[in-house]
Amino acid sequence: MRVTIADVAREAGVSKTTVSRVLNTKADVDATTAARVREVIGVLGYVPSSGAVGLARGRSRTVAMLTPPLTWPWMGEVLQGVADTVEAAGYGLLLFTCNRGAESVDHFTSQVSARAFDGLLVIEPENTLDTITAMHRRGLPVVLIDDRGHHPEFPSVVTTNREGGASAARHLLAAGRRRPLLATGPVVFGCVQERLAGFLDVLPTDLVMEGQFTEAFGRQTVERALADGEPFDCVFAHNDLIAAGVLRALRGAGRRVPDDVAVVGFDDIPMARQTEPPLTTVRQPMREMGEAAARLLLARLSGEVIPDEPVVLPTELVVRGSTP
Repeated sequence: MRVTIADVAREAGVSKTTVSRVLNTKADVDATTAARVREVIGVLGYVPSSGAVGLARGRSRTVAMLTPPLTWPWMGEVLQGVADTVEAAGYGLLLFTCNRGAESVDHFTSQVSARAFDGLLVIEPENTLDTITAMHRRGLPVVLIDDRGHHPEFPSVVTTNREGGASAARHLLAAGRRRPLLATGPVVFGCVQERLAGFLDVLPTDLVMEGQFTEAFGRQTVERALADGEPFDCVFAHNDLIAAGVLRALRGAGRRVPDDVAVVGFDDIPMARQTEPPLTTVRQPMREMGEAAARLLLARLSGEVIPDEPVVLPTELVVRGSTP
């Protein structure tokens, strides 16, 4: 059975109010008593609920973050930006990932019902927007990071995906490239649609292949284009993992980069500096996006009015050795 605050109080020989004051680090508890209560908490393995922790202050002073699986290559940068900001403000951070689909969502919603946190940051897992919107309408403050084009009714932090795609195309065009191959992520994502539209506005092509944000898809894209005899002198990959696969396949086919084929990625994850040659890519300010979203949520929790329009942070083309 779950250990309760009453169990801790009984074992420590104090009242539940005293246990709550220890959990809330109140200064009016005798140091010896506080030490005894903390020792009992450790022995019993008591995990305080938001109600117990927030008994004296009315809030949990905890925010939650809901994300897709943490295997996404830029997720660590976003999380670091969020963690730095909320911890500096004296808040705790709960992390929920949708690794197990509906089971993960059910667990998350049970925590919302238990009022385990004051507000929510979201990198939207697939098929969860309706659930999150309903929570927001019931009063849960929500801020979305990297809006996938759904344009929700709550605040968000986004980046300039369309301009990022256009900057990649302008760079390749300036290098004299006229026959691009595009390796995109799933077009259901708003970011993919925007990157594709921005690129095609500058450098049109019919040679567009859709797939997953994986190194394997990058390899398969190049191998398929070569097998079909498609002429191309540059590749725009919609993330750096796809670009890494593109580089590997070109090297395996004896194509020189950037002399024969120039390659541009998207994201600027740490791996982009380690490819051979180092990857030219469109940098997303992922840590800054996490920081900005956390600041928005904390401002909302403190009663400030926050903007209805998305906060937009700019992308930046980072030129390295995979383009001339």
